Amino acid sequence: MTKNRSIFKLIMENFLQKNFKNKRVIVRVDFNVPLDDNYKVTDTTRIEFSKNTIQEIVKKGGICILLSHMGRPISKESKYSLSHIIYCVEQILKIPVKFCEDCIGDMAIESVNSLKEGEVILMENVRFYPEETKGDINFARELSKLGDYFVNDAFGSIHRAHSSTTIIANFFKGKKFSGLLLEKEIKSINRVLKNGEKPITAIIGGAKVSSKITVIENLLDKIDFLIIGGGMVYTFIKALGGEIGESICEDDFCEYSKKIIKLADDKGVRLLLPEDVVIGSEFSDNAKINISSVYTIPKGWQGLDAGPESIKIFSQIIQKSKTILWNGPIGVFELEPFSNGTKALGEEIVKRTKEGAFSLVGGGDSISAVKKFGMSEGISYISTGGGAMLEYLEGKNLPGIDALS
Repeated sequence: MTKNRSIFKLIMENFLQKNFKNKRVIVRVDFNVPLDDNYKVTDTTRIEFSKNTIQEIVKKGGICILLSHMGRPISKESKYSLSHIIYCVEQILKIPVKFCEDCIGDMAIESVNSLKEGEVILMENVRFYPEETKGDINFARELSKLGDYFVNDAFGSIHRAHSSTTIIANFFKGKKFSGLLLEKEIKSINRVLKNGEKPITAIIGGAKVSSKITVIENLLDKIDFLIIGGGMVYTFIKALGGEIGESICEDDFCEYSKKIIKLADDKGVRLLLPEDVVIGSEFSDNAKINISSVYTIPKGWQGLDAGPESIKIFSQIIQKSKTILWNGPIGVFELEPFSNGTKALGEEIVKRTKEGAFSLVGGGDSISAVKKFGMSEGISYISTGGGAMLEYLEGKNLPGIDALS
């Protein structure tokens, strides 16, 4: 983590000062956006968040060459073609965007060379070549031939040592930069990890303890309160001797959960688990529901949301917090009977943010919840990279950032 921060201090400074006039600037963006059955973009967040970087290059007279992936194609599958998103990109940038049906080779080079000052082109999906995810240096070399400069603005892919995110930077010594989105992502996470105003509260939810082990361990040195939510609650409760009925549980991580509770206590962090939960007879909108102590869930029932007393206690913690990190919902918010806990917690975070707290939301399910309940405008910052954010929170070095040094 320290290495990442020191590197990033060096690479953030020059992008806004650089004159890109008539220069070809490769920008690695993360336009891996969801499409519906008619290939229309259903969530434009990642495109919108890269707009400032692209517009900055265009404003300075640069020629902007956009590289991205979409999905995990096995071959050149048309459903993963970036041609589907051209209209959406144009609408967001408010300028024409050209498209090239390849990302390397003669066609790609000819398309780029035909561009004029201030024009933008989106190249075809880099993952149409299997070399991309292998971090192949020859593929990276071919991509590098498209530009004079390289800008990485793909925070959502920054943790992958792929050809277009990491290896390509080797060919741009002294001519590589972080984009404005990447800079904002790192600054926002550092505002929690490094510069957070206390008290700092982390809300960690989701189904599995195993997926959040390193995150929790790394956060305990930096936070004051840790709220555990979602399915991972029941691994902790079983570890403490509770009866969890049919609730999801990772038996192999019960001992680890007890260690986390002790570690939090040793470090002076108040760890909060729900005291009561909304239980369901099945994982369904049509389930019978009831309220139960989290420690005495009857057989045949499963915990699927935080209960009213738990929400009240969690809200009191949020009310006194000045920095809030939210990663993972605290209930099965996709099902209406079990959505109240996540919604209520989100509303409390929005309220506290309006009062001056800094709030950071990251992780696919958390972001989906925030959007579902119309809370996006009330959050200080919503991260575009679930996996990348988790790895940064874990204290790992991110290959795409290291490559910019």
